[in-house]
Amino acid sequence: MDKYVIGLDYGSDSARAVVVNAGNGEVLATSVKYYPRWVEGKYCNPAINQYRQHPQDYIDVLEASVREALSMCPSGTAENVVGIAFDTTGSTPVFTDATGTPLAMLPEFAENPNAMFVLWKDHTAIKEAAEINKLCKEWDIDYTAYEGGIYSSEWFWAKALHVLREDEAVRAKAYSIVEHCEWMPALLTGVSSSKDIVRSRCACGHKTMWNEKWGGLPSEEFLVALDPLLKGFRDRLFETTETADKPVGHLTEEWAQRLGLTTNVVVAGGAFDCHMGAVGANVTPHTFVRVIGTSTCDIMVASYEEIGHNLIKGICGQVDGSVIPGMVGLEAGQSGFGDIYAWFKRVLEYPLKSIVAQSTLIDEETKAKLISEACDKIIPALTAEAEKIPISESSIIATDWMNGRRTPDANQLLKGTITGLTLGSTAPRIFRALVEATAFGSKAIVDRFIEEGVKIDSVIGIGGIALKSPFVMQTLSDVLNMPIKVCKTDQACALGAAMFAATAAGVYSKVEDAQQAMNSGFAKEYQPNRANAEAYKAIYNDYLKVGQFTEKELFC
Repeated sequence: MDKYVIGLDYGSDSARAVVVNAGNGEVLATSVKYYPRWVEGKYCNPAINQYRQHPQDYIDVLEASVREALSMCPSGTAENVVGIAFDTTGSTPVFTDATGTPLAMLPEFAENPNAMFVLWKDHTAIKEAAEINKLCKEWDIDYTAYEGGIYSSEWFWAKALHVLREDEAVRAKAYSIVEHCEWMPALLTGVSSSKDIVRSRCACGHKTMWNEKWGGLPSEEFLVALDPLLKGFRDRLFETTETADKPVGHLTEEWAQRLGLTTNVVVAGGAFDCHMGAVGANVTPHTFVRVIGTSTCDIMVASYEEIGHNLIKGICGQVDGSVIPGMVGLEAGQSGFGDIYAWFKRVLEYPLKSIVAQSTLIDEETKAKLISEACDKIIPALTAEAEKIPISESSIIATDWMNGRRTPDANQLLKGTITGLTLGSTAPRIFRALVEATAFGSKAIVDRFIEEGVKIDSVIGIGGIALKSPFVMQTLSDVLNMPIKVCKTDQACALGAAMFAATAAGVYSKVEDAQQAMNSGFAKEYQPNRANAEAYKAIYNDYLKVGQFTEKELFC
């Protein structure tokens, strides 16, 4: 009898569930559900970079996606599901009460954004991140040493401190803090005390400054010196962490019924989406995996011998077992990638949505269809025209910092730049510059890894853009001057979660065996155009100069 597993991938806008044959990786069904409150724009304020998500959204899409996916499978599949695993965005923490319940699940906090999960892209804690960095450099232990040497406003402690300072009601009720990827397994296994939540090696190593070298989390003295509001949280959090290949428990009777499964289902530990996505893409040492979406997350694994005592500067961390147990996981990424294209699209949509929408020349139904059709065709039309522009005419230079810079050297205060504009600059030329900027930002990350002694033999791209935009991927290949393989599945993160589910359930003894049996292979490989690669060297130097000028002028 075949055994099946379910991988749950929680992204920024939606979650997807895949039902997978644990023996060969065949995907039987996929269901994607959008977070209902998030779609309405609730609890977010882009003007101040506030992005919050309600835990009920996570529960709603969990039930809907799993049940829908199972309904598409042959009869008897649900009874033979043996494991389930989650990946989520990160760092996406929330304050809980003593039972481990997110405060927003309590009636008095149901509409309070500060009681909700603080999404990875929330940058309200820039001030707090700066304070953490300053204190780390003054302290006898630099707790950012294994996190690239720079703490980000996108991460756990900065966000927690910001919320504590901002909201007295949350401050009075908050007992502990949990990451989204830790809460989902706890929810399904019936954990009723925050101290019993299994903590993710991936989340804690990369975002909470947890490291066995200094006894786990930063010391109580450090946290209180940062702000007395953090007093006591360390003791109420955790001491140990676990890799995601280990079982957390089994589905409770309640959740087995709600999902249409059995209580025999093993729930695996949680991890961040891109880390499990790299596993789903069959990451191996010296492979640079790019998860390309609204932002990018870049993942590598390396042996203990290769990394040794080397501390890699300016990335998002190096953590033992955060990707594949028994190896060091390395993380980097860009704060904006697809989001940059989406921003430009919104700029161009303005006359359609603000002028055409008010027109009295056509009826409302035709008007709505016209606006929708035009908006849908903006990116394809820009792409078609941008591809025709010779690289020799790439005179517009942009930086990819519209949402700050994640790596190398995190700085969320940075803003994007577009320069070299003339009266002859067209929308396709600007779009091409933005595509090149995202590729240049990628090259800066690759160069940093190489400068720090990390060998890169191959590049793998996963995510929607990797599969759907040959123009972006060819530009990236040319700029990096490296071949890029594109993972065949469009659900690599969920497939990676399924591999962890299969390992935790005992189908495989280690994650590498699950990878070998369950990987999807590759849909396409892009080869760099040598002439283009040579031409981009000079343009990349201009990108670096514009970036240096922008950063210097902003902070001088």
